[in-house]
Amino acid sequence: MENQEQCRRPMIVLTGPTAAGKTKLSVALAKIVDGEILSADSMQVYRHMDIGSAKIRPEEMQGVPHHMIDILDPWEPFNVVLFKQKCEECLEQIYERGHIPIVAGGTGFYIQALLRDIDFTENEENTEYRKSLERLAAEKGPEQLHEMLERVDPLSASAIHANNIKRTVRALEFFHLTGEPISAHNEKERQKGSAYLSCCFVLNDERERLYRRIDRRVDEMLEQGLAQEVEELRRMGCTRDMVSMQGLGYKEMLKWLNGEISLERAVALIKQNTRHFAKRQLTWFRREKDVIWIDQDKFDYDEDRILRYMTDKLTEAGIYGEREGAR
Repeated sequence: MENQEQCRRPMIVLTGPTAAGKTKLSVALAKIVDGEILSADSMQVYRHMDIGSAKIRPEEMQGVPHHMIDILDPWEPFNVVLFKQKCEECLEQIYERGHIPIVAGGTGFYIQALLRDIDFTENEENTEYRKSLERLAAEKGPEQLHEMLERVDPLSASAIHANNIKRTVRALEFFHLTGEPISAHNEKERQKGSAYLSCCFVLNDERERLYRRIDRRVDEMLEQGLAQEVEELRRMGCTRDMVSMQGLGYKEMLKWLNGEISLERAVALIKQNTRHFAKRQLTWFRREKDVIWIDQDKFDYDEDRILRYMTDKLTEAGIYGEREGAR
């Protein structure tokens, strides 16, 4: 067992709900442990999508190398298979430089795939069945698909909203390909240990405080020019059916620009949908095993105390102490 531990390469994960403060903390941690940051955010991969994705600015990086940012154009698709493949390419270079990768972001599904080395490629080829399900949803409505899912995988159906066509399709497609409910598959994957010598931190905050931060962030995005950013993307040919334009902030602003809703309604929807997203993120993280929760209120919001706690945990795990002493 000890030899296995020694063979596994180190990885730090810093995740948590949106607007919890992961970006700033990840940079501070990277400077301490000689780390490089891998963004685990499904929107920050896109060029020209800076404001709505709350993308880190160059001056905020403080010289710490960042990866998985601005690697695709908005009309290119992005999924967990591509995320894992591109991350692994970055990881090889980070390890060659003798640095520690810090995977920072809130897309729990992507992080789980990378951390546990889950292979999804076998499920990526069956586009015909997927298209037939999408056609059915367009013709008969999302409820029809959801009823189909309820018959084969009631557990997934209870966790997936009837209007979430993308996730419903994925669950039905998985069952069609494997004969196994995706809920059972996901539970088995959650039981897998990490493929890396890892520490996974979940940065959290009190709910009301987090919601206030979300509302304030949305207001700041509008002041920074979110409407103009989405208008420019629309001029570039980006449409609502693209993966990129399904992102929070973008889909709502696109509805306003298309004259479907008022600006006030669009802003209210962004705030509401982002709060709901944060709630779903926390539900995901609570299901995960072997995570270290960092409730910021328990540290009196003192970044130095939080960083000391994190480095203590990293030393206990054998990820940080020896390296620090060796330099």
